[in-house]
Amino acid sequence: MSNDVLFKPFEHGSLKLANRTVMAPMTRGFSLGGIPGPNVAEYYRKRVEGGTGLIISEGTLIDYPAATDSITYPSFFGDDALAGWKNVIDTVHAAGGKMMPQIWHVGSTRRPGTGPHPDAPTASPSGLVAPGKKIFEPLTLENIDALIKAYGQAAAEAQRLGFDGVEVHGAHGYLIDQFFWDGTNERSDKYGGSLVARTQFAVEIIREIRSRCGRDFPLVLRWSQWKLQDYTAKLAPTPERLAQFLEPLSNAGVDIFHCSQRRFWEPEFEGSDLNLAGWTKEITGKPTISVGSVGLDQEFISAFQGEGAAVANIDNLIERMENGEFDLIAIGRALLTDPDWVNKVRKGQFDQLKPFEKIDREHLI
Repeated sequence: MSNDVLFKPFEHGSLKLANRTVMAPMTRGFSLGGIPGPNVAEYYRKRVEGGTGLIISEGTLIDYPAATDSITYPSFFGDDALAGWKNVIDTVHAAGGKMMPQIWHVGSTRRPGTGPHPDAPTASPSGLVAPGKKIFEPLTLENIDALIKAYGQAAAEAQRLGFDGVEVHGAHGYLIDQFFWDGTNERSDKYGGSLVARTQFAVEIIREIRSRCGRDFPLVLRWSQWKLQDYTAKLAPTPERLAQFLEPLSNAGVDIFHCSQRRFWEPEFEGSDLNLAGWTKEITGKPTISVGSVGLDQEFISAFQGEGAAVANIDNLIERMENGEFDLIAIGRALLTDPDWVNKVRKGQFDQLKPFEKIDREHLI
């Protein structure tokens, strides 16, 4: 099957990409003290030279305490960290690539007493780490306002440094997703209640970014049905509910939806073969990125635990993209192991693809 569809240019607003491949954001922890060094720039440069159309960085932390439980996840604030990211984006651009940072706060998944702010309170909409498990105090309205401004400031810094857009991490049970999910959001104010009301925190973040960066700065929202706290969770169990969820986010100013599934080939709802990105595109009319075990033939948990990995047949991916189900495809773990994965696919060198395997940190460059 021809893979030409993967290598057609993509254009949406000011974002112009040479092809339809995206490097998915993958947390690595190689930025001691939150500062990305030359090793981080080199890591991304290799993926650009390997043919990837758009790089989305590992999660980067907004300027709000307790955003992480690690001292090696990169910050997107502070002079030293921003100077490091300036070197990263300049390196990526010099190699002919395009890149967005993913901005992130982990919320109540952070282990108390850890990270660069061990004494800071954990951020959580309702103090819940999972349904029925209340450990922390809920965020106050003042806290929420400060968080919204911190997301906006990170996006403004990305624009100032010359990045090609920004991705907001609203998936996988982290802070924004904790507001989305009724299992972790029991608020009775405007940020809680109905499915639509639970989007309000994200809506205000998107509006804040738009007010600081303007309408032309590309804004991607990553979201998922599944959570780290519950892989079977669904924010929207039906297409109708999905439309209710997506409408306020789309109207607020999301340009592209990055729809995270554990396996991209699985249909989202009964009675249709469309996956999550396909349904999101049909409902909003906006471009979507699909992701989920591309280049693997089993779910990522089993692969990461070392139960074996193999290069997957990509015919299903090609067929879906030719049918216009989604616009872009994100590749994660396959690009960790093989920075030339995209070029090898373009050339039809499938026998040379390296399967994902867990490797030593010092070799992950």
